[in-house]
Amino acid sequence: MRITQGTFSFLPDLSDAQIARQIGYCLDRQWALGIEYTDDPHPRNTFWEMFGAPMFDVRDPAGIMAELADCRATYPNHYIRVTAFDASAGTESVVLAFIVNRPAVEPGFRLLRQEAEGRTVRYAIESYAVQARPEGARYASAGEGD
Repeated sequence: MRITQGTFSFLPDLSDAQIARQIGYCLDRQWALGIEYTDDPHPRNTFWEMFGAPMFDVRDPAGIMAELADCRATYPNHYIRVTAFDASAGTESVVLAFIVNRPAVEPGFRLLRQEAEGRTVRYAIESYAVQARPEGARYASAGEGD
């Protein structure tokens, strides 16, 4: 299962050259960039962990690409995304976010069905990433580590 969240999510993964061009686009608009990571990409998990501090003063894509390389080396089996924050009056929010790293195996989601009073049926989704496996073992194939 391929997680599709954020800008460019239905395209093939961007190359580092394409990522650098998107970062340049953001910097040209004076947007502050940040790098975030998670091992639980549930659609409602909008607040991922920050890798370092937001880069409000970095104006060169190479500096942000270096920080991205550090994040990839530290968390190779996590989802990593770049976020762009527009601080201009009237916007003041994230205006662009895109995934730049994925685990080798994406865990996907399962549908939970619960029958309630009467004929009520409730549905929820749960990420396989939140199973009772330790963080480093959540992406092991079925049967491994059990």
